[in-house]
Amino acid sequence: MLATRTRLTGVLAGYLADVAFGDPARGHPVAAFGRAAAELERVTYRDTRLAGVVHVGALVAMVGLLGAALQRAADRGGWPSSVAATAAATWVSVGGTSLARTGLVMAELLERGDVEGARRLLPSLCGRDPAWLDAAGLARASLESVAENTSDAQVAPLLCAAVGGVPAVLAYRAINTLDSMVGYRSARYARFGWAAARLDDAANYAGARATAALVVLCAPFVSGSASGAVRARRRAAHRHPSPNAGVVEAAFAG
Repeated sequence: MLATRTRLTGVLAGYLADVAFGDPARGHPVAAFGRAAAELERVTYRDTRLAGVVHVGALVAMVGLLGAALQRAADRGGWPSSVAATAAATWVSVGGTSLARTGLVMAELLERGDVEGARRLLPSLCGRDPAWLDAAGLARASLESVAENTSDAQVAPLLCAAVGGVPAVLAYRAINTLDSMVGYRSARYARFGWAAARLDDAANYAGARATAALVVLCAPFVSGSASGAVRARRRAAHRHPSPNAGVVEAAFAG
């Protein structure tokens, strides 16, 4: 029970650090991990699923073991050390504040009718080409990105940190980062990225559904419709190719 309270205290502290400061301005560990993954890909890449399994397995195992070692060392230091380690791991793994700030700027640009400004900002939210999007298309693209990333960059990592502490939240962030790097369908990554995409689907399954439930609960507080969110999820979530993105995007849209 004490370990659970310690872990939850650290998660709350990490969440509040993100609210107060956003993402670390310099030396972000996720960026460093991305660079290391890109370097390893130069060695591990083959146009096969097995190569992708090896690539993802090695990186996630490395991060998980590092997280477990950090957790053990922090626990030996007592309650303050354990809380600080969980808080730091949570802070570098979530990105809700930066996401919300960018989403609000996008909303302000669209409300002012500044389509060109919105097009310039869209790459900060998603990889879709903004050149061919009008105001309505930019709004849809932004909403979809905010919805999916609320799950991936906020709710899911908080759940992982709350359940498994430092190793779980760091491993989750590694999985999600690898999915963003190699987990999409392209000529290069159709097979190599298969393992990253499937592992990310599994890691985000609970987080996506928790996010959709939170959307329903919070909708009335932002002049939204809880019943609309429920109806849209039931009607449209299964039509999305992703088992998770469809759940949160439909709930947000509703």
